[in-house]
Amino acid sequence: MKVGEPYPRRKSRVVHLGPVAVGGGNPISIQSMNNTRTADVEATLDQLHALAEAGAEIGRLAVAGRQDAEALPQIVARSPLPLVADIHFDYLLALAAIRAGIAGLRINPGNIGGKERVSQVARAAREAGIPIRVGVNGGSLEKDLRKKYGGCTGQALCESALRHVEMLEDNQFFDIKISLKATSLPVMLSAYREIAVKCEYPLHLGVTEAGLGEDGVLKSAMGVGALLSQGIGDTIRVSLTGDPLQEVQAAKKILSLLDIRRQGFSFISCPTCGRTEMDVEGVALAVRRALAEVRPSRPLTIAVMGCAVNGPGEAADADVGIAGGKDCGLLFVKGQTVGKYPTEQLAPALLAAVDKLLQE
Repeated sequence: MKVGEPYPRRKSRVVHLGPVAVGGGNPISIQSMNNTRTADVEATLDQLHALAEAGAEIGRLAVAGRQDAEALPQIVARSPLPLVADIHFDYLLALAAIRAGIAGLRINPGNIGGKERVSQVARAAREAGIPIRVGVNGGSLEKDLRKKYGGCTGQALCESALRHVEMLEDNQFFDIKISLKATSLPVMLSAYREIAVKCEYPLHLGVTEAGLGEDGVLKSAMGVGALLSQGIGDTIRVSLTGDPLQEVQAAKKILSLLDIRRQGFSFISCPTCGRTEMDVEGVALAVRRALAEVRPSRPLTIAVMGCAVNGPGEAADADVGIAGGKDCGLLFVKGQTVGKYPTEQLAPALLAAVDKLLQE
């Protein structure tokens, strides 16, 4: 496989969340979930706008009670994103969300209140033309499956999901997405790999309860990235404790690093060694800080390299790059050497070249 080529995608059906097509080879979409109280309309909308600005394409809201459901019509009407209502236990909340114009539901048919209630939700969703995500989670796996498989395993999660999918299919409902989330990476990976060959429904990827900050990002990148590199997955969420804007930023970075959907700036910098002749870390940090608030209209790769071994080659392969030497360095743009500068002028020269590219 050549660098930049897309990974062969698993064949899947297509479902639509408002204007966003999921599955069937469509671009892998980025989701996040509000941590505001859904009943607080203005706070929820403020966060949805921030998520949309950051690059999220689908939003999800917890609908935990009557006040949340009553707030949905206002939120749906003003939301910049198609919204999924996350509902457990109470089928009436699902019906209320559908009436409010929600773009999709996330339910677990097994805890929504029995076959008749599942039937009502499926019928209402079918009439509204919205999909349902069957969301299976390691923390709420059925007791009989835990006993059968000796705990929460990939096989157990897969069987649970297919069991719930069958409940919807029995009601002639087929606009289905599936997620099988676990906090254990081996379990999560096993579950998705198994379900991927047992059905053609689109898959929503995520590592549940991934954790805080860097730990959560690394864990999600390993799990989600491993599956995406095998062509598995149609939409993703990076589940992090705290501000959901972090989730969107991490998801964009995962897709960009895999060359699936390159967005914004990609930074390359050498690890430094005894041959390094300049402060690579200082220059790289200065460049990244200077571009932190810039939203380029197209993806750009920027390289900061510190010696003559790999530096010129890596810098020349980037859109813009510098390769430092003793007291000076070279500036490359689109593979061509365009200047030689004293070390202290390398970062300003690189930033000026980036600005010029952005103006073109």
